[in-house]
Amino acid sequence: MPAAPELPSASAASARRIILCADDYGLAPGVNGAIRELVAAGRLNAASAMVVAPSLTQAEAAALAAAAAPRRAAIGLHLTLTGPFRPASPGYRPTPHGHFPGVGRMLVLATARRLDPAALSAEVAAQLAAFVSRFGRAPDFVDGHQHVHLFPQVRDAVLAVIKRAAPSAWLRQCGAAAPLRHRLGDPKGLLIDRLSRAFRARAHRLGLAVNPAFAGTYTYRETTAFARIFPGFLDGLPDGSVVMCHPGRVDAELARLDPLTTLREAEYAYFAGPDFPRALAARGVRLA
Repeated sequence: MPAAPELPSASAASARRIILCADDYGLAPGVNGAIRELVAAGRLNAASAMVVAPSLTQAEAAALAAAAAPRRAAIGLHLTLTGPFRPASPGYRPTPHGHFPGVGRMLVLATARRLDPAALSAEVAAQLAAFVSRFGRAPDFVDGHQHVHLFPQVRDAVLAVIKRAAPSAWLRQCGAAAPLRHRLGDPKGLLIDRLSRAFRARAHRLGLAVNPAFAGTYTYRETTAFARIFPGFLDGLPDGSVVMCHPGRVDAELARLDPLTTLREAEYAYFAGPDFPRALAARGVRLA
């Protein structure tokens, strides 16, 4: 198990703080175990849980809570509205073949405003209730699997439900701090940056907290050298920003449910190894 990051004590007070959040807790046992190890070792300070995923059992939730408590790591709801996962509420539509649509179809439907607002609100509320049932409390924050919480219509439902049922939770917005010229090779990052503008504005009007900036997207090609690109995520981030990550170990359940497999192992190896705390120290960053 990795040791906690070592930052120079002289710079700790002035270091920028980031929230390094592992998404997809509950997706598969290999993902769960890797995230818990990193949280317990102080290499992550947040994890986002998928309540509709098959491996988020009561026991897995309790294990994450136990790992997070000594480090005061945050645990959030990873709202999931895309396939191959199934809704938590009985009346949600559309559900082709019994599960949510794929992310591309979901974006098309949301942009065309063809989703049922009442069904969306009921599903968000059901997933929030499932989180409370598993963890015994409201989430510290809320974000979305494949960033679906930022989509038109979806964001309205998310913000309304959280304002009503969990107003102390902060919400992940995905606006980047890096200049546009540095992000032209990241189309996914550009899209969620744009979607985040309306999300931030609505959250502010409702008095809901959001993170000041976001980083962590990349192309997820198998040839990506994660250890090389991660330090760049830290450049220019203001204090309190979120960096998203997806550490894990590959197992049969992960291979069945998600195309992102071996890169999760590369991320886990990096965060568990010595280069990660060195990158934090070199850039004057610490985990919040």
